Amino acid sequence: MLSDLKRIIDQISRDRGFDKTLLIEAIEEAVQSAARKKFGSRRDMEVRYNEEFGEVEVFQFRIVVEEAEDEQTEISFDEARKLDPEVQLGDELGEKMKDIADLGRIAAQSAKQVIIHRMKDAEREVIYDMFKDRVGEVVSGIVQRFERGNMIVNLGRTDAILPKDQQIPKRSFKQGDRIRAYLKEVRQTSRDSQLILSRTCDEFLGKLFELEVPEMAEGIVRVMGVSREPGFRAKIAVSSSEGDVDPVGACVGMKGSRVQNVVQELQGERIDIVTWSPDPAKYVYNALAPAHVSMVMADEDANSLLVVVPNDQLSLAIGRQGQNVRLASKLIGWRIDVKSEQRYNNLSNEGYQSLLKLQGVDEALADQLLGKNIFSTAVLAEKSVDDLVVIRSIDEEFAKRLIEEAKTIPFAAKEAQPRDIAEATEEKDELPVAGAEDVDVVPAETMNEGEGAEEADSVDNPKE
Repeated sequence: MLSDLKRIIDQISRDRGFDKTLLIEAIEEAVQSAARKKFGSRRDMEVRYNEEFGEVEVFQFRIVVEEAEDEQTEISFDEARKLDPEVQLGDELGEKMKDIADLGRIAAQSAKQVIIHRMKDAEREVIYDMFKDRVGEVVSGIVQRFERGNMIVNLGRTDAILPKDQQIPKRSFKQGDRIRAYLKEVRQTSRDSQLILSRTCDEFLGKLFELEVPEMAEGIVRVMGVSREPGFRAKIAVSSSEGDVDPVGACVGMKGSRVQNVVQELQGERIDIVTWSPDPAKYVYNALAPAHVSMVMADEDANSLLVVVPNDQLSLAIGRQGQNVRLASKLIGWRIDVKSEQRYNNLSNEGYQSLLKLQGVDEALADQLLGKNIFSTAVLAEKSVDDLVVIRSIDEEFAKRLIEEAKTIPFAAKEAQPRDIAEATEEKDELPVAGAEDVDVVPAETMNEGEGAEEADSVDNPKE
């Protein structure tokens, strides 16, 4: 049974990358388990692998007594003398067992299970040691199969799992397709898959650019921030350590070749590349591209930015369903409040402020009231219910309540008229202000004017 054991051990350890010692220990444990099933579990047995002869030897140890009553733990003195003429009563005598070649079907099956279990443990250790230092890298593999929405990817030596929530939505792969993903986690576990991949994390986008842009490999261009809505749109901020190297141009490549390679890998995800700046006002100016920004006011204590844009740029700045400003906010790490120039002027109007004090009136509704020449609560108090219900969001009951409440809020009848943005800014000198003339604008390279116009049209009544 064991004549070819040495050759098998050498071959398996070489093919699987195991330490030969681990395999030998597994075989010794398996044979001991099988021997206990066949000869009795109370026997004191020891299993050793004889590397010289390539065989496993089993020794049992029993106490020498005058008359043996328990054959598993005792041996009679007369029988012991046949094995060792110098043995004495009370000695522990070791004896090599000869009948281990046929351990029986059940015992052999038990030995097989032990060997398989130990080999799996050893293989997990090998895989863990092989990949533990590769966390954070982009790996390439072949799609093997799908299990409950999760994708199993073969990486050559082992399989990895791409969970359903880490896959780009609405993007399909078929069995046999080649795929690249970010190695997010390596687990040292016996139950779950050891290697966890991701294609939706922000780091994946940054690593793809590092693979495509030689200047990043050289350390000249660096990725300073990434924000994504996987499968739809992303923003990446880059900087350069050398003044003569344009970081955005390096990432875009000749005729957009580099960024297009990344877009294709992400199956059409739109990518905006912007220049990073340590100045939050200048940074948000770049991050909100392609929208033009009139003014930025920063509150560093609250980590918030008030961004004022031309009236016709508001939808573009906010983006479809708030996507553009949401990605910019995540990229910078600051809260961004985007307002149109008209809204900003309105907020400087005392009458407008009095309207916002009314319960249930937000800036959007206050704008609609202003559009009906209702400039303050004093004017509102003189209106009739019929004057208000023409506004879509106001019904009869709400109109009555607004009129009654307006009568209780005192307001000086000094109706402030809308002012231009420069005049309004003078009263906000407690906040640092960056105007358009102070900021170098780097437009997002991957969005053309047509795409921007389409996005602007898609936003109805945006609210900040």
